[in-house]
Amino acid sequence: MVQNRLQVLELTGEHLWLVGVSTVLAVLIGVPLGILITRYPRLNKPVLGSANIIQTIPSLALFGFLLPAPWIGERADRLAILALTLYALLPMIRNTYTGIMGVDHSVVEAGRGMGMTDRQLLFQVELPLALSVIIAGIRVATVISVGLATIAAAIGAGGLGEFIFRGLAMVSNQVILAGAIPAALLAILADFGFGLLEKRLQQR
Repeated sequence: MVQNRLQVLELTGEHLWLVGVSTVLAVLIGVPLGILITRYPRLNKPVLGSANIIQTIPSLALFGFLLPAPWIGERADRLAILALTLYALLPMIRNTYTGIMGVDHSVVEAGRGMGMTDRQLLFQVELPLALSVIIAGIRVATVISVGLATIAAAIGAGGLGEFIFRGLAMVSNQVILAGAIPAALLAILADFGFGLLEKRLQQR
């Protein structure tokens, strides 16, 4: 890691790019879907069921399924971001749904009694009270993405997985650890950072 620190930093940057973009996309898709199934309970099973099925597909197999997709399959980084986004959806949808459904009904009814519309209740009452649970979903999704992003190197998407696969080919523990240690540190930092944010929101 010391001898190849510039390459380690470069691959760490690629890794953060894959994880960051996929997590943001998962939030933009997962939170609205979580809200949707609180408003339309009949969509609960299809949406959560689909997200559960995606989680059961092995990551390399999912990369293979997505390769023939037009535009996406042309670039490895796009394919990796899409796959990571799909894997991150389940904790995002589930935690958004759980957080909103866990809001005290008396608080919601008090808001209705004050003449608040459904939209106002959502943005001024339910989402603020559910925010710590939603952040917990982002926390889980980010940690999952950090680990899965190492496998993206198998399709040429870059990231710290390049060291891991190179080390496996060379049968070199040093090269494997050069990828595994920074990836583990990223996961720990993400978990710690979101954990602090979650506690702070719970206190508020």
